[in-house]
Amino acid sequence: MSNFGSFNPPVAGQSDRRWCDLACVFSQVVGRCGLFIALMGVVFTARADSIQVLAAFLKNTQSAQARFVQTVTTPPRPGRVARQKVSTGHFAFIRPEHFRFDYEKPYAQSIVADGHTLWVYDKDIAQVTSKPLNQALLNTPASIIAWAQDVSALEKVFTLQAENAEGGVEWVKLIPLQKDGPMQSLRIGLRATQVGVSLASLVMKDAFNQDSVLVFEDFVFNPKSLTLESFAFKPPVGVEVIKGE
Repeated sequence: MSNFGSFNPPVAGQSDRRWCDLACVFSQVVGRCGLFIALMGVVFTARADSIQVLAAFLKNTQSAQARFVQTVTTPPRPGRVARQKVSTGHFAFIRPEHFRFDYEKPYAQSIVADGHTLWVYDKDIAQVTSKPLNQALLNTPASIIAWAQDVSALEKVFTLQAENAEGGVEWVKLIPLQKDGPMQSLRIGLRATQVGVSLASLVMKDAFNQDSVLVFEDFVFNPKSLTLESFAFKPPVGVEVIKGE
């Protein structure tokens, strides 16, 4: 089960498998006019930082879909070097309570939030686990991206720090106010384009010092084809269903 998608701390065996004030002016000089591109209805000044970029993303991107590559790095232990596991698949969300991860390689797994329940389906072992969605919304990066409506909502549960831009990506670091949760920190990477602010990456360090990195590609803003029906899930006939509380 994947680390990002499963919303649980990594464990061995089957479940371990997956799992400014440096300003960033996103502008483009057009000829000699020096015109700035307005991003999602927000014109960023020379002092705009990555938290403003995050605010624009949360405000204007109400739904999205993308491909992803996830790399999970387990820290070295005595007698064992650090290990990496790479997974690929598709991600989609509609704010605030619908999202899904569909892992394709190396193992087929679906993590679906349908607005009420969080479902995790491991196809190769024919098992589905479920739990009430409200228990999972603040536990993992994927759910935070879908749940948060604005920066003020994030500030109720995280300390936000604007970080320096790297390679055209703006970074915001989130540190949980609750210190005994499954997450030590989360870095959100955002990229501004002429059509809006896209989610470039999520980097989480969990309570076990394991690093999980999601890199998103082919990001689509507010796709018309994405509807609430896209997040419907029904356990396949014949699979084991384990209900959590």
